Amino acid sequence: MLQGKCAVITGSTSGIGLGMALVLARQGANIVLNGFGDHEGPRAEVLAAGQAHGIRVGYHGADMSKPAEIEAMMAYAQSEFGGCDILVNNAGIQHVAPVESFPVERWDAIIAINLSSAFHTTRLALPGMKSKGWGRIINVASVHGLVASAQKSAYVAAKHGLVGFTKSVALEIATSGVTANAICPGWVLTPLVQKQVDARAVADGVDGEEAKRRLLAEKQPSLQFTTPEQLGELAAFLCSGAASNVQGQAWSLDGGWTAQ
Repeated sequence: MLQGKCAVITGSTSGIGLGMALVLARQGANIVLNGFGDHEGPRAEVLAAGQAHGIRVGYHGADMSKPAEIEAMMAYAQSEFGGCDILVNNAGIQHVAPVESFPVERWDAIIAINLSSAFHTTRLALPGMKSKGWGRIINVASVHGLVASAQKSAYVAAKHGLVGFTKSVALEIATSGVTANAICPGWVLTPLVQKQVDARAVADGVDGEEAKRRLLAEKQPSLQFTTPEQLGELAAFLCSGAASNVQGQAWSLDGGWTAQ
């Protein structure tokens, strides 16, 4: 379905971003990975996933808090793959603390990486998408883009902002052949969430499985984690012709969290 398209996926060397890369590669898309740490292992995984389609996989280590590095990443996609056809803004960080003791530098970093980076990638991707008359912008928000939790003020602010940004972009591009939508996952067992599971296990004096159950029971009625694979399949749908008139939506995949 996506043969010849190029997907730039931020924060894609693990977790949700890697899951999306694997699914889009199976649909034939070339992939530009981004993230910190090991990237050769994830690159090999994605290459294998798209092997039947002869895809190419690149990597750029741009720091999503730095606009100049984001510009360099998008220029890399242009020079190596002919531009960005599918943009997945997934990079994100978290910090948990009450507002009055929330570290100022952590607030600034969360807003920069979780929200401002999507503005920079989008402004750089849109001209090429519009010129081709086709493009997909998929912003990985969160249930915290729709509802709040205590002690996550920066994350909630950034994700609410990302949902609002998605809607504004969608209105601007509604007749262009480009779509912009947000995906709002509930609990996904990423490295970010695993840290919260580990902290819960220590605080409650329970094992890891019980800590997971207690974490899910507070918010997610299905008592199941959403998987990166499921989120990747939703991203693939949003890239399909069936979703060509899906515009400006915040699509929850949260086991019933926001139905409460």
